[in-house]
Order: sequence, then C-alpha cells, then structure tokens
Amino acid sequence: MNELKASQVIIDDTTLRDGEQTAGVVFSLEEKKHIARTLDEMGVGELECGIPAMGAEEKATVKALVDLGLKARLITWNRAVVSDIQASIDAGVGAVDISLSVSDIHIRNKLRKSREWVKEQLKVALGFAKQRGLYVSVGGEDSSRADRDFLVELMDVARALGADRFRYCDTLGILDPFTTYENVKYLRERVDLPLEVHTHNDLGMATANAVAGIKAGATFVNTTVNGLGERAGNAALEEVVMALKYACGIDPGIDTRRFVEISRFVGQASCRPVPEWKAVVGEKVFSHESGLHADGVIKNPSNYESFDPKEVGLARHLVLGKHSGSHGLIHRLSQLGIELNRLEANDLLDRVRSISQRNKRPLTDPELLTLCRSFHHVA
Repeated sequence: MNELKASQVIIDDTTLRDGEQTAGVVFSLEEKKHIARTLDEMGVGELECGIPAMGAEEKATVKALVDLGLKARLITWNRAVVSDIQASIDAGVGAVDISLSVSDIHIRNKLRKSREWVKEQLKVALGFAKQRGLYVSVGGEDSSRADRDFLVELMDVARALGADRFRYCDTLGILDPFTTYENVKYLRERVDLPLEVHTHNDLGMATANAVAGIKAGATFVNTTVNGLGERAGNAALEEVVMALKYACGIDPGIDTRRFVEISRFVGQASCRPVPEWKAVVGEKVFSHESGLHADGVIKNPSNYESFDPKEVGLARHLVLGKHSGSHGLIHRLSQLGIELNRLEANDLLDRVRSISQRNKRPLTDPELLTLCRSFHHVA
C-alpha cells in the first residue's frame, strides 16, 4: 500500500486551460461552465480555469466561472509577471499558478537571461502575489530538463516567500516513470514545500509519470479529461484516477461513474472524438471476443476485468467474430432469446468465424439472428 492517503492527493484538472491549448480547440463559455460544474460535482479539488492575461474576454470567462460558486478551488495560469497576476486578481480568483522557465535551455535560448534573473523574477512575482493574499503554485516550466539543484534553490526561495507549492513540469513529455520518481523524490527530500506534477504524453508516459510523481511524494497532480492538451496531450484524468485506485491503492475521492459522461462531452466540445479503444472510457474497452477471455468473463468478470465497467459509466460487450468460442456464442444468443446446445453452437461457430474473417469485423446482432435462421435454429 502506498504511504500516501487519499486525502493527501489532490487532482488539479487543467482541461479548461492546458486542454484548451490543444491546437485548434476552443470551448464556448457555456461548455466551460458545464465542464467546470461536472468536474466539481465529481469531486475534483481544483480547476485550472484559464489565463486572464490573454485579454478582456478570457478575464470575463474566468470571472463567470468564479461566479458559479463551485466547491473546487479555481486557479489561473500566469507568467511570473505582475501584470498577469493583477489580471487574475481582477478576474476574482484567489489562487494563481505563476510560471517561469527553469531549464538552462529555456533560460539561455528563450529568455536569453540568467539563472539569477529567473530568481529575481520569482521573488518579484511571488512577493506581489503573496502580498495580495493569493494562494500560489510556482510553476517550473521545463523542470524535467533543469538542473535539480537549481530547482532546489528556486524552491527554497519560493518557500521563504510563502509559496504554497511547486509545480514540477515535464513540459516536453521526455521523462520515464523511474526518472520522474527519482527527480520528485530528490526535491521532496530537500525542500519542505508541497509538490505538484504536470506531465505530457509525447512518449506515451504521461499517466505513468503522473503516478510515479505521486508515489515519490507529490500531493498534487495535473490532469485533463481524455488527456487533452498540447501536442500529444496531458495525463488523462480518468487514467490517473483509476491507476491510483487499482495500481496504487489510493482513492482520490472522485465519482468515477461520470467519467464516460464528461469524456464524451469534452470529446464533442473539443471536436476530438474519444477513440473506441481509449483507456478507461473507450466504448469498446470492455468488449471481449477471444473464446478464452469471453468464457472467463462469463464465469466471473474479475477473471479478465480489473474493475466493473459500471464504475466508469460503461457496459460489457461480448463480440462474436473470428476469435470467438462456443461459450461466448451460446451466451450472446441466450441474451437474444435463442437457446443452443453445445453441438449446435459448434456447427454455427464455424460459420460465424468464416463470415467475420471475410468481412474483417464481428457480426452484428441482426446478422447473427439471420445466420441462426439459415441454420433452422429458429422459425
């Protein structure tokens, strides 16, 4: 059992900020309100809801989300710049993430400044925010390519000035879970400041890296619904929560039964439909065709399912195709009101497999019923 308790892991979902930064994605105000309300009702503890410094329209949108009166804490993303933080204050939020580049690559090639300049930037921005009573997460952009001891220096400065946490960002999604664990643990052991992990999926490891960061001692984790986000996306809310529950024994207190509901809504609003095979929420991830697997699921679902599909708002499907077995065929036909014995099922199964292979897909229920009639099993 992981040493962390559920109450110590807080989901900070950034669908409304980093999710909307997906190239080509735009949410309407009503869509943002619906997403925010649903996530709040599901028990998500914090919502990163926008970037007020973008302009008057974005500021008004954030203010509209604040006016919803949600239980979740609303936090905005800001550059470590006084004017950005003031825009967030004007939008009515009480919490800000102030982001600054922390890797030498960014400091040299993007900012064209020095490490000392970055430390001064942090002192000015953080001092301004804390003087105005804000909750502050200090975001280390490109932390995964930064010198770890420089991160320790920045975290020491942040802690001394009253920062509430530090966000360790794998901005380019280049880490593996083992390195993520080592890096987060290194920081956790050296500075008494809560840590947050922000992971990207460029190498397909965002969820694994998020979980690794939590196991190393981070108590906040960034997610987006469906893993929406820049380039290959972020750690998916539904994947992180279910991984914590079933791989780590940590229940963050989220109403997982609404995962499919919020997943489909965000998929539609973002014009990024959810693939049928998407982990946790894909329409077909609880479909079984292989004879061995179908037989095992019929006998006891836990044989081949780590959790009940109802737990995330899905249903189980037995698919009849090239790899099906007689038990799956008998079971599905029984659900359709047709009873077969084993000998009849074996005769029919050869035909089912042949048709499926020719059509390169499983049989539909109407096709199955038609096939049964051709074999004179029904009137």
